Amino acid sequence: MRKGGALSWADLIAFLLLAAAAVLVVQGAEQMGQPLAHLQSQPVVLDPARLPEYALLTTLRMFAALAASLVFTFVVATLAAKSRKAELVIVPALDILQSVPVLGFLTFTVTFFMGLFPGREVGVECAAIFAIFTSQAWNMSFSFYQSLRTIPADLDEVARQFGFSPWRRFVRLELPFAMPGLVWNTMMSMSGGWFFVVASEAITVGDTTVTLPGIGSWLSIAIGNEDFKAVGLAVLAMAVVIVLYDQLVFRPIVAWADKFRFEQTASQARPSSWLYDLIRRTRLLRRLFAAFAWPIRNLPAFNWPGLPAAPPIRAGGVADRALNLLWLALVAFACLWAAWVLQNFIARSLSWSDVLTAFILGLATLTRVMVLIAVASLIWVPIGVWVGLRPAWAERLQPLAQFLAAFPANVLFPFAVTAIVAFRLDPNIWLSPLMVLGTQWYILFNVIAGASAIPTDMKEAAHIFGIGGWQWWRQVALPAIFPYYVTGALTATGGSWNASIVAEVASWGDRQLEAAGLGAFIAKATTAGDYPRVALGIAVMSVFVIVVNRVVWRPMYRYAERRLRLD
Repeated sequence: MRKGGALSWADLIAFLLLAAAAVLVVQGAEQMGQPLAHLQSQPVVLDPARLPEYALLTTLRMFAALAASLVFTFVVATLAAKSRKAELVIVPALDILQSVPVLGFLTFTVTFFMGLFPGREVGVECAAIFAIFTSQAWNMSFSFYQSLRTIPADLDEVARQFGFSPWRRFVRLELPFAMPGLVWNTMMSMSGGWFFVVASEAITVGDTTVTLPGIGSWLSIAIGNEDFKAVGLAVLAMAVVIVLYDQLVFRPIVAWADKFRFEQTASQARPSSWLYDLIRRTRLLRRLFAAFAWPIRNLPAFNWPGLPAAPPIRAGGVADRALNLLWLALVAFACLWAAWVLQNFIARSLSWSDVLTAFILGLATLTRVMVLIAVASLIWVPIGVWVGLRPAWAERLQPLAQFLAAFPANVLFPFAVTAIVAFRLDPNIWLSPLMVLGTQWYILFNVIAGASAIPTDMKEAAHIFGIGGWQWWRQVALPAIFPYYVTGALTATGGSWNASIVAEVASWGDRQLEAAGLGAFIAKATTAGDYPRVALGIAVMSVFVIVVNRVVWRPMYRYAERRLRLD
């Protein structure tokens, strides 16, 4: 670096990268702001020359949804972790929302957003971004919530003794402690958006069909035309985009977030990033970041009312119990009223036999989901621990894992349909793996985050005392990753229910296969514009997800909070 105030070569490279990113964002925003008639006048075509433009538009939609997911996570998950009354509403709501399929959101939001921006493409863009948001936000919120609930007691006590305001506590303690897990879940969310990109960009709800330019709509057309070459080009474009944003966005963030690991001794192996090292050498970016960080540095002076500084102590006073009971009664009343409205809407067109059919189909999908989650856990927990303990391997496998997690199930439809028809296989069995294709990675990414967050002093102590084999797994690895695994398994379960909409109905050209299940029930109702059956399917799916979460995953969460904190 040059002496004095002169800019260095690092500043020049950083400026060129920022300028290129700004040009791409402006170009994509101009495309999204066109009149709605522009979509009909210039439809999506399978021209390789247009694929870079489509890839840019899809990537911008996904990063816009990711930004909204981060804001949602910081607000909603923080409230759920800090307020018992908010937790009673938010956690069940997140359970329901993560189970609602992307098609379910699109069914009711496309018309809404198009009404907000009549005659403009931005309305459909908002619907697509919102659909991608619904595939990204929930696992990030659960991860952040889990981290806030398991902050070590000594760190919490230090924050109390220093009298941190809510904002300073959030910036200095809660966000840094949650950062390693949140980063890996953010990468998983980005990949999860790719998994549902076809449904988000090629929208068909009843008589309404809208195709936005993007890789998702390209894939939809290529699959409909049985064009293997076009499908391969789309997958190649996805791979290029994933490698680019891995190098330019996520790998620098992983390297930066490593300094927030909770440990008392220095880590011997740390993740690296050429871009992160480049940014640390610049003068221009440091000054730019300092200017933007000025308001954040001054916010801690304000003590925001209404937001507790720490998770509240469960007081046992009569007044507190009375207020909690009153709040619980209000929540129960709101739930009963919503159930009554939903029941009236469904009862106008359907009968109890339809409800029974949906419930039986839900049992079939539940069986697939739980078997697949168990198999995925047995495979990916050992692999995730091995990768998380080796930062060098984590760097090598990070883009590959993101690509595999982003791989849309639709891409495998040609091979699945062809193989099932050729070998006369049972679709009820052999379409099932498509459900876990994109969701198993929630388990892997969270386990990697948990293993990489194991303090170095704990690993060194295990080595010194000669703890190995199954004893090491039982006393070190499994307790350390357990809170992260629960978050991954919970979101993978909800994601698998969501993915059943895509996986239980597979098509390739004129050939279509269907597995008996609730996902196929909702997919067919959405295509037909049968809103009562869509509402019924979503309601039954939500009930199944809530029951599974309450019976299986929530007790595991509470156990992790009580027994497996890094205190």
